[in-house]
Amino acid sequence: MTQEQLTINEETGRLDKVVADAFDAYTRTQIGGFINDGALKVNDVVKKANYKVKPGDVITFDVLEPVELKAEAENIPLDIVYEDDDLLVVNKPQGMVVHPALGHANGTLVNALMYHTQLSSINGVIRPGIVHRIDKDTSGLLMVAKNDHAHEALTEQLKEKKNLRQYYALVHGEFKENQGTINAPLGRSKTDRKKQGVVAGGRDAVTHFEVVKRYVGYTLLRVTLETGRTHQIRVHMDYINHPVAGDPLYGPAKTLPGNGQYLHAATLGLTQPTTGEEMTFEAPLPTYFTDMLATLDPYHEDDK
Repeated sequence: MTQEQLTINEETGRLDKVVADAFDAYTRTQIGGFINDGALKVNDVVKKANYKVKPGDVITFDVLEPVELKAEAENIPLDIVYEDDDLLVVNKPQGMVVHPALGHANGTLVNALMYHTQLSSINGVIRPGIVHRIDKDTSGLLMVAKNDHAHEALTEQLKEKKNLRQYYALVHGEFKENQGTINAPLGRSKTDRKKQGVVAGGRDAVTHFEVVKRYVGYTLLRVTLETGRTHQIRVHMDYINHPVAGDPLYGPAKTLPGNGQYLHAATLGLTQPTTGEEMTFEAPLPTYFTDMLATLDPYHEDDK
C-alpha cells in the first residue's frame, strides 16, 4: 500500500482536478473513485469531489498495490462437446466464471482448460484461448482456441458475423407475436456502471427471437445473435419489457428462484480454421432449466 499526500499552497479549484493535476500516476476518474470510496481525505475528513481546496489543506489517500492476476491450471472437470488440434467447444455450466478476475482468481473455465490442453497466447495470461465469453450464470457453448492461428481465424469469424449463436431464454411476460427483431445500440449505462443499456451512439446490436413455447406469465424464446455485445440478450429483453427470468441485474426483484438468469447458449456454428469445414454444435437445455420449465403452467388461448 502506498500513501500519497499533498499540501495545498497556491493551488485552487475542485478537489478531484487539483489532486489529478498533482499526481501524474492517477487519472481524474481514479481520483474520483478514491473520493467516492472515502479513501481520499482532506484534513482527515472525507470531502466531495467538487470541494474547493484551500491553502493549508492536507490531502491524503492510500493506494493499494495492484494485484497481478495469473491463471493457473486446475483439475476441474470439463464438458467437452468437440475437440481437435485447433480448438475445443465446451459446454459451460451455470455458475462458472469464464476467466480469472478480481474476486474470481481460480475455479474458472480458463483454469480448467489450462489443465486439459495448451491454449492460444493472444489474450495473455488471464484469458488464454478465450475467443468469446458468456456470463457466469449463463450456461452453454463456447469455442476455445488452442493456437494463435485458430484464435485469429475464429475472432475474424465473429467480427464478420459468420458464427451461428442461438440461445434459449425464459423471459417474463406473454408474447403476442411469434417472432421479431430488436435493433438497438448498446453501451454502458449512464446511471449504473455495472449495467449495459440501450444508449444513443452505442455499438450496433441486433437480436432476433422466436417463440418456442408460451407459459402463464413467461415465454420460452429461441434467440439468435447477429452481434455479440456484453449482456446483449439480457439488455435487449429488458428493453422490450420482457426481462430474462432470474436475471439479478436487469430483471425484477421478485422472479423465479435459482442461481441467475435462465439463459442457455444452445447452438454454436463455426468454420474449422484449418480445414474450412462448416461445423454446428448443440447443447441441450441443462437440468436447472428443464426443471424450472416443468413447474410452469402452459399458456392456452382460453387463459385470456
